[in-house]
Amino acid sequence: MPISIDLAFAFRMEKVTDVLLQFEAAIIPEQTLIETDTWVTTGEHFARISAQDDIGERVWIRAEGRYDVSYKAKVAVNRLPAEIGNLEYLLPHDLPGEAVQYLFDSRYCPADRFQPFVEAEFGGTEGGARVAAIHDWMVQNLAYEPGSSTPNTTALDSFIERRGICRDFAHVMVTLARASGIPARFVSCFAPGVDPPDFHAVAEVFLTDPTTPGGGAWFLVDATGMSGPDEIVKIGVGRDAADVSFITSFGPTEFLEKHVRVTREA
Repeated sequence: MPISIDLAFAFRMEKVTDVLLQFEAAIIPEQTLIETDTWVTTGEHFARISAQDDIGERVWIRAEGRYDVSYKAKVAVNRLPAEIGNLEYLLPHDLPGEAVQYLFDSRYCPADRFQPFVEAEFGGTEGGARVAAIHDWMVQNLAYEPGSSTPNTTALDSFIERRGICRDFAHVMVTLARASGIPARFVSCFAPGVDPPDFHAVAEVFLTDPTTPGGGAWFLVDATGMSGPDEIVKIGVGRDAADVSFITSFGPTEFLEKHVRVTREA
């Protein structure tokens, strides 16, 4: 079932400013872009560059004044869901280079500070079973509350306050997985069923690939429960939200408006 995406947002720059955008569905094997249409205001500069791990693209723009972005797409998700609880983990020395960086602390994910907690709370589990246990703990202990966090909220803040939005849920999942020795990264995405409608964020963990002996693969985990792997359209991935923000301004910028609509095609 294709996923239909309708996105528009606008912002204003007081003077000529460089802005980095990442808002389009990524062209990757696990999802097929059937239709796409991107429109942006004409500015001084526009250029595409590869995003983190070569998943998706970022767009550099340089402009002044009001800037509008419109994006429409129809995407077929080809990803096959896996029963994460049955997957094993790879020992650190067996990890491929691409996964190693996602064991480390990052701006919003202070994993080292959670090592005593994960051993006390989830001891006796490992690999996919540990990820499933973390997911269940989050469902029972964290409340999804729109407007309850800010762009500066870290996984530690959300853990203490026991609430957050999808961004915060993804940060907590990533943090607790890394504290367990499991590579985990932040995924910016679109998904139907997100309430209120907006960009979505989930986690992705690196575990054994049941189709490749000795190999590993990335598996999506949405602790909010609002989306499943078979309907998530990836935009990009990173260490945390700082790597995949849909807008990063390198100068004074006023955000004006945003509209996001993601639906299942009949």
